[in-house]
Amino acid sequence: MKLNELSDNKGARKKRIRVGRGIGSGKGKTSGRGVKGQKSRSGVTGIRAYEGGQMPLYMRLPKRGFNKPNAAKYAEVNIGRLQAAVDAGKLDAGKTIDAAALVEAGVVRRAANGVRLLGVGEVTAKLTLEVAHASAGAKAAIEKAGGSVEIRTADKGAGANAAGAQEA
Repeated sequence: MKLNELSDNKGARKKRIRVGRGIGSGKGKTSGRGVKGQKSRSGVTGIRAYEGGQMPLYMRLPKRGFNKPNAAKYAEVNIGRLQAAVDAGKLDAGKTIDAAALVEAGVVRRAANGVRLLGVGEVTAKLTLEVAHASAGAKAAIEKAGGSVEIRTADKGAGANAAGAQEA
């Protein structure tokens, strides 16, 4: 076999259909779009949700709630995950554990606006934690094991209202 004898398999390369190139091509005149109307024109995008003048479904459904555009996002960690990291030797129970230590240990991917501690799982190690938020159950479980939880406000994204509320 020589390089000049190489070729694709039959049907591997298909020529594109050139529409609007005469009646004999089979795709001439209206180019397979039918006759007249909005759908036969180019650049039609907003027709998918159109229901013939009837109020569209997305407008009939009620709007619910409010989505805060600058809401703070927290990395959530369960106490069971902390205990697993201590058992695996990724976290040092003797030192203060904060967001940076959790990221370094691979417990959370990124700290976002701080760490929120949740109470799923069991903890036996005596841990000293610095987090942005902690659930009541998580705080109780850590203190029951002889540790402590210190709540610290996140540096960024918490907003002026959150900082003002903590001082008052």
